[in-house]
Amino acid sequence: MLIILKHGSGPQEVESVVAEVRRVGYRPHVSEGEHTTLIGAIGKGPTPELIEHFRALSPVQDVIPISKPYKLASLEVSPKPTVLRWDTGATGGGEVMIAAGPCGVESLEQTLTPARYVKKHGAQMLRGGAFKPRTSPYSFQGMGQEGLEILAEARRQTGLPVVTEVVSPEQVDLVATYADVLQIGARNAQNFALLQAAGQSGRAVLLKRGMSMTLEEFLMSAEYVLAQGNMRVILVERGIRTFEKSTRFTLDVSAVPVLKSLTHLPVWIDPSHAAGKRDWVTALALAGLAAGADGLIVETHPEPEKAQSDAAQQLNEAQFADMMSRVKALLPALGRRLTRALEPA
Repeated sequence: MLIILKHGSGPQEVESVVAEVRRVGYRPHVSEGEHTTLIGAIGKGPTPELIEHFRALSPVQDVIPISKPYKLASLEVSPKPTVLRWDTGATGGGEVMIAAGPCGVESLEQTLTPARYVKKHGAQMLRGGAFKPRTSPYSFQGMGQEGLEILAEARRQTGLPVVTEVVSPEQVDLVATYADVLQIGARNAQNFALLQAAGQSGRAVLLKRGMSMTLEEFLMSAEYVLAQGNMRVILVERGIRTFEKSTRFTLDVSAVPVLKSLTHLPVWIDPSHAAGKRDWVTALALAGLAAGADGLIVETHPEPEKAQSDAAQQLNEAQFADMMSRVKALLPALGRRLTRALEPA
C-alpha cells in the first residue's frame, strides 16, 4: 500500500509512520517529493482494517493499495525517475549514458584499445564479458577472473566504470570485487537466486530482458533485486524472440515507453544483440533513444572480424564514432543530453 503524508509533514512525522509500517511487518520505502512525502509499505496485500488503521494516523492524508504485482519498481511507490550517477555520467531523468566495449575480454590490449576510443568518442562506461554464457559449450566461454583483472586495469587507465556479466550466485562476490555494475543477462533474467545475490552485493545491477519475457515478468525480476534494498537497477531491452529471422532478435522499441509509464527505473536499449549485424546497430540505437531510452549498451571491437564472440554485431572504431556522432546530434532534439565523460587522467 502507498501511504500519503499530509503536506508539511516533518521528519518526526515521517519516522513515526515508518516505525508503524515496520511494527506491522511491512518494509517501508520513503519517497520525498517537492510537496508530498510518500511511504510505500511493501509486503503482502493489506487488509481493509490495516488500511483504515494507517488512515487514522495523524500525519497521514490517505492510503492507496498498490495495484501492481511489482511494488518497489512501480511509479506508484516512486513517482519521480530514478537517476543513477557515476563519476563519468548519469542515467535517468533526461540524462543519457552509453556503455560500450567488446563482447568478450580476450586480452589486455584488445580491451584497452576500445576502452580508450569509446571514451574519446563520448561513452561513459566500459562493457566487456569476462564470463560468457554461450549457447554452445564449445564456444569461447570468457577469461574468467583474468578477464575481470583486465577490466579493472582498463578502468584504472581510463577512469571508466566497468559493467560485466555475472552468471551464478556463487560468482557475485568475485565479480563485485572488480566491477562497478553487475550485468544479469537475458538467459539469467529469471534466475531468482542470482537476482537476490546481486541485489545484496551493493553494486548497481544492469538487468537484461529475457528473450521471451513479458514486461510484467521483467519488472517482477527487477523486484527481486529491489527487494534486497538495492534501488540501483537499470532495465535493458535487448530484443525478443519472434517469427522474424532477418535480425538476431526483434528489438521491442515499444517496451521503452511502456516501461517508462510503469516504472521509475532507467530503461536502456541493447541494439547489438537485437540486430545481430553491425550494419543495423546504429539505426536501432537511435530508434531506442527516440523512444525515450536513458542509455545504450553497445558492442565494439578493434578488429571485429577477429572477435571470439558475436563478431558480426560488433562495431569497429569508425562505425562506433559514427554512431556516437548521430547520438549527439539526436539527443538535443529530444530535449535530453549525453553526460560528458571525464577528461583523461
